[in-house]
Amino acid sequence: MSVKTLIAMFATVAATFAAPPIVHAAQEKPSMQTAMPKPTKSGHAAVNGVNYYYAVYGTGGPLLLVHGGLGQIEMFGSNLATLAQSRQVIGIDLQGHGRTSLGDRELSLVDRGNDMAGVLKQLGYDKVDVLGYSLGGGVAFQFAAQHPEMVRRLALVSTLFAQDGFYPEMLPQQAVVGAAMAEHMKETPMYKSYVAIAPHPEDFPKLLDQVGAYMRKSYDWSADVKKLTMPVILIYGDSDMIRPEHIVKFYQLLGGGLKDAGWQREHMSQNRLAILPNLTHYEMGLAPQLLDAALPFLNGQGRAKSWDEQVSAK
Repeated sequence: MSVKTLIAMFATVAATFAAPPIVHAAQEKPSMQTAMPKPTKSGHAAVNGVNYYYAVYGTGGPLLLVHGGLGQIEMFGSNLATLAQSRQVIGIDLQGHGRTSLGDRELSLVDRGNDMAGVLKQLGYDKVDVLGYSLGGGVAFQFAAQHPEMVRRLALVSTLFAQDGFYPEMLPQQAVVGAAMAEHMKETPMYKSYVAIAPHPEDFPKLLDQVGAYMRKSYDWSADVKKLTMPVILIYGDSDMIRPEHIVKFYQLLGGGLKDAGWQREHMSQNRLAILPNLTHYEMGLAPQLLDAALPFLNGQGRAKSWDEQVSAK
């Protein structure tokens, strides 16, 4: 099997073609480097047997930022810097990712979602906004479903509520992910970004085994969607890895897209859906368009005036 094929297979969930800031910084010319903010606070928080690395950036309303698979906090690139200009961004490296050790506990989005509450409580946060991307979107979903009182607003980026949201041809590719791929992945951004900062780089094959085992498990969280009582925005690329039918169903489960909103917006859901043009799953974390959609929602900014309101105001 070719390295190219292996990369394509793992990219179905890793979404880390967008994770080069750590790997390529030394290779790029200074003018091309992403100016990453320095954390105002960083360290580790032990929660449920996992020693999570966290970093806090900027000042303002607290925003938990959750990265994608085989990534780390910095995979958001310049979007992290932009967020830190107006928000206090709490970045957490997920179990087995970045600077957080894998340990012996099996990978579970449900467990990691619950862990986010533990980390935030240790850091002194009672309520935060949340933005999660891909794998991080699944973690953010579970955090919000299990601890809705801690989430003010929730942005889920390229996120599924059930395994069948993937295109069907992707499932066999995910099923073969495991330690046997590790040697062939040493020239990929997934491996390079991992060994650059991981506390135990030798755990990479074990991580692949754990990720593969998780991806072979079927899941359906449609019943948990009703637990998302806070305002939610779903954000996807128009060429995402997630089926459009699944995206629409997710929005409908949240109460949106069920009927016309009405002349006076009387049937409007509190939740939102954004489909960003000319973007794939792998580009979403770094795309400036992501913040164009997410930030106004997270900031609770009002809408533009309707035609009726404009005419009535004259």
